[in-house]
Amino acid sequence: MESRIERNDPAMSAPPDVGPVLALIPAHDEAATVGAIVGQIRRLWRCPVVVIDDCSTDATAEVARAAGAIVLPLTLQLGAWGAIQTGLRYALRHGYRVAVTLDADGQHEPASIGALLQPLHAEQADVVIGAFPERASRARRLAWRYFRLLTGLKLEDITSGFRAYNHAAIAVLAAPEASLLDYQDVGVLLILRRKGLRTVEVPAPMQTRSVGASRVFRSWWIVGIYMLQTSLLCLARVGYNHQPPTAAD
Repeated sequence: MESRIERNDPAMSAPPDVGPVLALIPAHDEAATVGAIVGQIRRLWRCPVVVIDDCSTDATAEVARAAGAIVLPLTLQLGAWGAIQTGLRYALRHGYRVAVTLDADGQHEPASIGALLQPLHAEQADVVIGAFPERASRARRLAWRYFRLLTGLKLEDITSGFRAYNHAAIAVLAAPEASLLDYQDVGVLLILRRKGLRTVEVPAPMQTRSVGASRVFRSWWIVGIYMLQTSLLCLARVGYNHQPPTAAD
């Protein structure tokens, strides 16, 4: 189940009591920005921060660790979703009830974390996506429109990596069933839907990358590969045969 953006105030507010919260940041060659992000999260929300270093060739791990993050270095490059799933498994293993994911490039504003936590606190959702559709390039809008038609998803910002997951969602996405997905967006959303978990969007301001370019939407060629791979994922019926969650989930 998913719904469109709920128009709540995205400004920073006191974090609602949703249980232990862990911030997860997948990172590949983001030494220029990751330290500032880790520092902001720790200063604003006083929650632990885990940086999953996806085989960076720069000083990403060292900078993140110096800023106070727990660093999980990967021995094989897994991509954005593989890194996030590593963090979700860490969260599950260490008893965190909520995990918030942010990009390491400075696009997501740590001050907006509270807006993502509010629907979890109110038990209105299992997953909350920080959405900013206005950021989309022509290529990204084309991909979103195509996948909404293909999957029936009604979300506006399908590819946002700024998300909050409750314990039920963490358990689902940490499982082997959710492994080996190239991207964190469509395949993950379909699995969540199949498990009957509720996904909502809240508006969240986003910044442009200060360094480098998007690894997925940087060219029409990359967009084409992304759309082909994700189309095959949809045609393989990931996320279909919807069943409500059970106690075992």
